[in-house]
Amino acid sequence: MNKEVRVRFAPSPTGALHIGGVRTALYNYLFARKSGGKMLLRIEDTDQTRYVPGTEEYIMEALDWLGIKMDEGIKEGGEYGPYRQSERKEHYRQYAEKLVEEGNAYYAFDTPEELDAMRERLKAARVDQPQYNAITRTTMKNSLTLSAEEVKQRIDSGEPYVIRLKVPKKEEVRLNDMVRGWVMVHSTAIDDKILMKSDGMPTYHLANVVDDHMMGITHVIRGEEWLPSAPLHVLLYRFLGWEDSMPQFAHLPLILKPDGNGKLSKRDAEKHGFPIFPLEWTEPETGEKVEGFREFGFLPEASINFLAFLGWNPGTEQEIFSMDELIEAFSIERIGKSGTKFDIDKAKWYNEQYIKTKSGEQLAGYLRESLNQEGIEASDERIIRVCEIMKERVTFPGQFWTDAKFLFVTPDSYDEKVVKKKWTDEAVLALTEYKKALADVDNLTPETAKSVLTETLEKNNIKMGRVMQAVRLAITGKGAGPDLMDIISILGKDEVILRIDNALSKLEGQVISK
Repeated sequence: MNKEVRVRFAPSPTGALHIGGVRTALYNYLFARKSGGKMLLRIEDTDQTRYVPGTEEYIMEALDWLGIKMDEGIKEGGEYGPYRQSERKEHYRQYAEKLVEEGNAYYAFDTPEELDAMRERLKAARVDQPQYNAITRTTMKNSLTLSAEEVKQRIDSGEPYVIRLKVPKKEEVRLNDMVRGWVMVHSTAIDDKILMKSDGMPTYHLANVVDDHMMGITHVIRGEEWLPSAPLHVLLYRFLGWEDSMPQFAHLPLILKPDGNGKLSKRDAEKHGFPIFPLEWTEPETGEKVEGFREFGFLPEASINFLAFLGWNPGTEQEIFSMDELIEAFSIERIGKSGTKFDIDKAKWYNEQYIKTKSGEQLAGYLRESLNQEGIEASDERIIRVCEIMKERVTFPGQFWTDAKFLFVTPDSYDEKVVKKKWTDEAVLALTEYKKALADVDNLTPETAKSVLTETLEKNNIKMGRVMQAVRLAITGKGAGPDLMDIISILGKDEVILRIDNALSKLEGQVISK
């Protein structure tokens, strides 16, 4: 019987969650659900110096907004808790000491000054990447070069020390990655990483491996930036006797800048004016607010669909997927190896598609919120109708107000370009006669509005194409927009007549002869 799939999303609480981290969480979620498995949220806060208050809550709110639900974690609980690494300190030291006892790790007492001196010596010897490794450790102050008595004495006296992994001298470390296939690294390229810091806290490398083992993680799906650390983790699994239960690894491709030249960063987002975080983030030190996908106006479903395609594709022409459809279609085998460009225009396209599929009732809340902020009263029926006629024309929900303000506020200015081209004697006549005809209409539907206008123009021998833009201008102040007959019907005859009167009065001296 196959073992239950268990995956984890394990961010560090050091600031806002990058959109690349959200994609990692999404792929873990899709894989777990597709496999009928479990997903947990673990907070990797071993580096307390970089801890930023509020980050944990931010991460959980972001995942919740996007619909990425956890089975276990800080909020949900679970039998493998606690799910915050700072609360699991007692688990790590025993394994670090076990590695020392079995000759796979060692105590190192080197001071920062001694480490700097070692690096300078190596630089002077033209070593490209100075490392604490199988060669340099023989010249340093550690339990491999000191006697057992001196090591004990130093520890007993309270001298600061770290525990380092003892990487084998000449060995090829192999890893069969689910995305990249076989990855082979020679041990000479791996340095003796610190596993336990002098403050008693484990580093990411030890805590990550111990927790994944203790929590029964079967698959580790994470960003490409962790690929160089993977061989080190393979060694730890072997040295701790867990090689048979080592999870399968999948290292995801980088999300690149829009031009494809390097990894996407916050600076790129600021430069090009697009979000890089799921939710608004306030920088603790400066108080600066950075807009997120949610505040920018992206719908959670559109954000998920966009992120899913940043590195994965279904192998078909289909582009619009619900979360359930993504779960059904997802497979790690269809994740690409190379980086993928962050295309904000594609994200906007997804948002437009999802807005179009929603009903006026579903979208009404966005417009209602804007109207409340502006202190404008409007019936639910009008709000819903406005959303229906505008949803094909907007990218973000905020545009229901900005682009359709004219449907709630009588215009006090008119598009000058249209006035100069279309405000003719003919247009003035058409509008004067049209408002008279509207006064006798009881039920102003889009169809009625059109038939009355058509009849009015025919009576006065005026062609529709010559005055239509001027009619729109008088009623909306604009030269373009949604179907004019829908607009007239929504406004009602009294408001339309008022607007025509206003336009005729304000533009009286600007009539052109044609």
